[in-house]
Amino acid sequence: MTSAARPLRRQMPIGTLVLGGLVVLAFVVAMIRYLGGLGAASNLNDNYAWGVWISVDLLCGVALAAGAFTTATAVYIIGQERFRPILRPAILTGFLGYLMVIFALLVDLGHPERIWYLIIFWNPHSVMFEVGWCVMLYTAVLALEFSPMVFERFGLRQPLRLITRATLVLVIAGTVLSTLHQSSLGSLYLIIPDQLDVLWHTSLLPLFFFLSAVAAGPSMVILESSISSRVFKRGLEVDLLGSLAKAIPFVLALYLALKIADLGIAGEFDNVFDGSRNSALFLAEMVGGVILPMVLFALPAIRRNGMTLLLAASLVVGGLIFNRINVGILGFSRPAEAASYVPSWMEFSVTFGIVSAGLIAFGLVARFLPLFTHAEKAGEEGTAQ
Repeated sequence: MTSAARPLRRQMPIGTLVLGGLVVLAFVVAMIRYLGGLGAASNLNDNYAWGVWISVDLLCGVALAAGAFTTATAVYIIGQERFRPILRPAILTGFLGYLMVIFALLVDLGHPERIWYLIIFWNPHSVMFEVGWCVMLYTAVLALEFSPMVFERFGLRQPLRLITRATLVLVIAGTVLSTLHQSSLGSLYLIIPDQLDVLWHTSLLPLFFFLSAVAAGPSMVILESSISSRVFKRGLEVDLLGSLAKAIPFVLALYLALKIADLGIAGEFDNVFDGSRNSALFLAEMVGGVILPMVLFALPAIRRNGMTLLLAASLVVGGLIFNRINVGILGFSRPAEAASYVPSWMEFSVTFGIVSAGLIAFGLVARFLPLFTHAEKAGEEGTAQ
């Protein structure tokens, strides 16, 4: 090995090389999809028009990015200044999450070149129209909330002062937009009562989508903080994250109570224990993604330990992903003669590639922009005290 190769290896860890390879593979698959159509890169069919790109990339991506609006709301609207040290990473995670959703849509849409049509062709009666506008506007809001890191890095004081003055307005707009489209994503599935199993189909689906996103937002902040503390060799704000986690069991308890009441009122509660495939999926989702983390987060000892915090947060995030897959794919009932759907390796490669690009972008921002400035200041103040 030459002397020039050694520093190259130190600068490019194996993990970064793997992530970069996944991004390149996703780009190649996207080109195949653009040149050959959806059928060239996916196993989608007339019975499953929305596959893993929507159920995972869109539904999960939007919900898991909810940490940005929940943390910003806590800091600027509720006045919980103690959470400011974790605000910037939460905003970055949300911003990258929405960018990844947009990239996934560009691959999934039948005519991706027309993604901008909703700006000039209005259809206010369409849920998709409302979701599209909210996602577009909230991505712009997140870009503005992210911009102070760029302005600080390059010493642009005047733009920094202007964006600082507008922060509260941006946070209020972001909270409203997030509330609208987090719930509206659930509204998309209200029109298929004969296809989506009764365990998931309900008129309260928009509310369930919103509540699960509110629970997943802080959990994603805990997950991101735990991982970044190890990758960037910085301290983990266990006390701060433990305080943030106090709200999660209440949200999960409300979600669980409403779910049980809704099934009981609809006369469908017996389906939960009928031994069917869907009942097994539903029970796994509720026990592993709602009940278990709800109990764990309610225990002070769990919230005071970094590893158990990470475990409980991972259960919430995993439960949300499982829920969106159940609603988007697994919970559908089809005629016996209908074609089945199993995602192709190309579909998975696009998802992995988009996530890999997000991880690389997070690392670059952490390296070149003041991402953890507030956390470092809080740590210095705590040490001084």
